Amino acid sequence: MEQKIVFDERWAKVLTGALSFSCAIAAFAADDRQEQGQSDDAVQLDEIVVTESWPQFKSLNTTEMTGKAIAKKQSRISDTSALFDDVPGVSRYGSGGLSSLPVIHGLNDDRVKVQINGMSITSACANHMNPPLSYIDMRNVEQATVVAGITPVSVGGDSLGGTIILDAITPRFATAEEGTIFGGSISSFYRTNGEAFGGSVTLNAAGEHVALSYTASHTESDNYKAGGGFKVKSSQYEAQNHSMTLALGNDDHQLVVNAGQQNIPRQGFPNARMDMVDNDSTFGNVRYKGKFGWGNLETRFYYEHTRHEMNFLPDKRPGDMPMKTVGKNLGYLIKAEIPLTDRDTLRIGNEYHRNELDDWWPPVAGSMMMGPEIFWNVRNGERDRIGTFAEWEARWTEEWSSLLGLRHDHVSMNADTVQPYSSTSMMHRADRLAAGIFNGRSRDRTDDNFDLTALVRYTPNDTSHFEAGYARKNRSPNLYERYAWGLGSMAMYMNGWFGDGNGYVGDPDLEPEVAHTISATFGWHDARQQKWEVKITPYYTYVEDYIDVDRCPVTPGTACTAANLRATDGFVFLKFANHDAQLYGVDVSGKALLGDTRFGQFTGRAILGYVRGENLDTGDNLYHMMPVNGKLTVDHQWGGWSNAVELQLVAPKTDVTDVRNELKTGGYALVNLRTGYEWKHVRVDAGLDNLLDKNYDLPLGGAYLGSRPMAYGTALPGMGRSAYVGVTFTF
Repeated sequence: MEQKIVFDERWAKVLTGALSFSCAIAAFAADDRQEQGQSDDAVQLDEIVVTESWPQFKSLNTTEMTGKAIAKKQSRISDTSALFDDVPGVSRYGSGGLSSLPVIHGLNDDRVKVQINGMSITSACANHMNPPLSYIDMRNVEQATVVAGITPVSVGGDSLGGTIILDAITPRFATAEEGTIFGGSISSFYRTNGEAFGGSVTLNAAGEHVALSYTASHTESDNYKAGGGFKVKSSQYEAQNHSMTLALGNDDHQLVVNAGQQNIPRQGFPNARMDMVDNDSTFGNVRYKGKFGWGNLETRFYYEHTRHEMNFLPDKRPGDMPMKTVGKNLGYLIKAEIPLTDRDTLRIGNEYHRNELDDWWPPVAGSMMMGPEIFWNVRNGERDRIGTFAEWEARWTEEWSSLLGLRHDHVSMNADTVQPYSSTSMMHRADRLAAGIFNGRSRDRTDDNFDLTALVRYTPNDTSHFEAGYARKNRSPNLYERYAWGLGSMAMYMNGWFGDGNGYVGDPDLEPEVAHTISATFGWHDARQQKWEVKITPYYTYVEDYIDVDRCPVTPGTACTAANLRATDGFVFLKFANHDAQLYGVDVSGKALLGDTRFGQFTGRAILGYVRGENLDTGDNLYHMMPVNGKLTVDHQWGGWSNAVELQLVAPKTDVTDVRNELKTGGYALVNLRTGYEWKHVRVDAGLDNLLDKNYDLPLGGAYLGSRPMAYGTALPGMGRSAYVGVTFTF
């Protein structure tokens, strides 16, 4: 109780001070504009930057965020995947408060390529509670990039839907005139819903050729409340992150060594049967970039190690059911960019990624169901991928340019024999049967996947641009999709990262997914790209051997019964299976300068997204398809003061997947308010999300499993009204 009082007093001071800053904004705004030398007609549409040079041919559907665009979101939410909430075609589906999974054009999770400081990290959890984006705190992100759609082969592989790249804050070198420099920042935030709070510190020291930085952050939250005050159980979380970076270099060469550690002692998952009760990760990353007479060279080597444990948090259910996982990721990248002529540029590269996984469930003393032996869910799982690519960019004229790339990925997988909790008990008969079948067959699998990307861009004038492309992309199954083997109800319920409460079993004979995507982008804007812009992107994807699910075939003595085949409601048991599928949709986005007055600049923004996914073999809908959704935002910028009013609109979700008994959700509208002010060394952000405290269900949230007993039929509710404030001091 004493700690609670200390918390309230300490953060009340932070909150009071920050709100005092916000209340003083209007009084200081005009003076600050004059001090900064900004005129009333200055155009500042810099929150999301889309450039033309990453790589040199950057898809028109590539979005970069840096600086203020990232800083404005750090106080609102702790989930790093939320950085992309305003990007057309990108959504995320509900999971833990730190671990949402990204979706691009209906393709989700492992189908999206995610790189954290150049590292490929695979979830070390049967419920994907530690996806790649959870391994970096939002306040340690310097640049965030998303390619929503066709991805160049040099930045994609073993994925279908797009690419997300996050780069952490790197130290800058001092100039010769500066000598040795020191600096950093301190930040804190507080959110009323869940009483979430946290902070971070960054320290930098640099000379002309040596730079060092250290970043640490802490964040935690209690369970959040839905609209109307309903407390959503198992939605609490806590995390600490530490990272240190050493950079050595000059104008042409740079070596960066980065190491870090993360601990998540608790994270509830309201749409899963288990919670995370510990997650410890360490990583090391070495990167070299150099410029030579023939071109540019980049090399990288990384290693990451995770120890993860699932169990029940106290508010989900009583009891003890430990499930432990150890995951390892290591890899390298060698990439060269070679200008062949003034017109032609060649990029070639080779990369390797190895994922190792052990997933076991220790016996529980005195339990007949969970003992007396170790349950091996995945034992010595191995997944090796080696990829080689070549990419040719050509700028034919001022109006025409193209990009053509070819990639080959060799994927090999294997796992050792497994065992159930007991080799004699009748209670474990189903899993004994399944283990015997699994252990008696070959588990070594090899895939050879070929990717092809072709893009062409036409820019006829300074007010329009057009782009069209085709991509053939591949993804091999992950270790759980191929090697989850149990056929008992508990074993099947414990495997599955879909938030639907259903049980899953894998299939070693799954084929890789092969996606064929065609897409076009039509864009119009003013000559300076500062006053207005409209962009429309229709797309179509046909996927051979899409990894969907079937009801598991009837197997006597297991959870796969005839009643399971016929069930039209309730939780069911499913087996991963290949099917042909199609996804199609359109992204629409636009912005316009509404007014430029003596009281600041007003800008309107709008995005609209539609996606439809269908299983062509069964006629069923694909799972986790976001219904029609959009956002309308009016931004106000006056010197260092920024404000926004946002209306978020989501249609009812009626196209659901029958095989999973997916729940329908209603449509809703949310109103969000933002304000912030930036002085030379201080930034204050405050806002109010879900202003009207709307009670709504998340269309991609899945089933709410926080009730006792866990019951089918309730969708996961979204967060109710939440006020927040954050303060950052730089020095």
